[in-house]
Amino acid sequence: MSEKILFVDDDPNILSAYERTLRKMYDLETAPSGHEGLEAISRHGPFAVIVSDMRMPGMNGVQFLAKAKEITPDSVRIMLTGNADQKTATDAVNTGHIFRFISKPCSPDFFAAALKTGVEQYRLITAERVLLEKTLKGSIKVLAGVLAMASPTAFGRASRVTRLAVQVAGQMQLKDAWQLEVATMLSQLGCVTLPEETLAKVYKGAPLSAEETSMFEAHPKSGSELIANIPRLEDVAEIIANQNRCFDGSGGDGKPLIGEGIPIGARILKVLLDYDSLTVAGLDCADALNDLRARAGLYDPAVLEVLYVVIHGHVQETCRAIKARQLTPNMILAQDLFTVSGTLLVAKGQEVTRSLCARLMNFSHLADGIQEPIHIIIPEDTDTGGLDVPVQKTPTTKAA
Repeated sequence: MSEKILFVDDDPNILSAYERTLRKMYDLETAPSGHEGLEAISRHGPFAVIVSDMRMPGMNGVQFLAKAKEITPDSVRIMLTGNADQKTATDAVNTGHIFRFISKPCSPDFFAAALKTGVEQYRLITAERVLLEKTLKGSIKVLAGVLAMASPTAFGRASRVTRLAVQVAGQMQLKDAWQLEVATMLSQLGCVTLPEETLAKVYKGAPLSAEETSMFEAHPKSGSELIANIPRLEDVAEIIANQNRCFDGSGGDGKPLIGEGIPIGARILKVLLDYDSLTVAGLDCADALNDLRARAGLYDPAVLEVLYVVIHGHVQETCRAIKARQLTPNMILAQDLFTVSGTLLVAKGQEVTRSLCARLMNFSHLADGIQEPIHIIIPEDTDTGGLDVPVQKTPTTKAA
């Protein structure tokens, strides 16, 4: 099917003429008013091209095209008018953000050529957006994969915190929540240069040497600089750069950011990373939250309250002890996973993926092998594939 085109005009004769002359070339829809045109966009969009008359009762063409842009920004907008004064043209361009302004009457050939150009422009816009999205997703996937292979400890932490970040963003109805999710997923990217033993000490709250402290404090800047080179991730890079900045402005990189002047994603990430450190160190959920609340001025109070709601309402999970061959996607590692000789393969909290399953199966066949059983967590709504291994229900820890 060819691209869809919407014609909006209050003259039924003109709409009929469009249908007669262009039906074989395009998938057409017509509407006799701006209000009905908006309904058509909502019900049957998106349209490649939207053509509107200027003079219509109730809502003129400029008003209609401006609203249409809010609903379907990729659609190419064309204005038709028999009253081509300068103000009309200026309003159409500046408010309606039109692609082309055509004065009536115009020849059928000229109009057909304008539609063809509009469709080509739409294809260009959508193809570029799809390419950018695929490139962006691919870049993020590669970076996450590099982190998983180079530093299982750092990737495990990022995985744990990302699941919480998604829930917190949903609870806060955060605009552009994807930025927080990506920033959290890649927040530990700068840790690839740190020794695993140093990271293990950091995440468990063990004392660090001055050199180790300096290396760890530098990782947000390193990760941010890597991410900033990827188009559309500038805000993500800013979140990563400020992940250690406290609500009172301390702990940052010297920039004068404080309170709500700190990106909301960075404020959330700071809370979640510190909460994760406390739970990894052995505190239960309630004690970890109380510890964060006691650190006056370090965290956004609103974020702490949302985290309380998320943790308090966490669904019951099923803990199992299984063999490597029983691993399936969506399971979550409840404990660090080591080879028989004691090398860390995957940190606890990481979600099992198909590629991770394949990687672990390969390790299980090597002489070093994998320490079994593997302790995993299965959320209530996960298909376990009929596992018949022992089950232990872990009740939700109610935050005090």
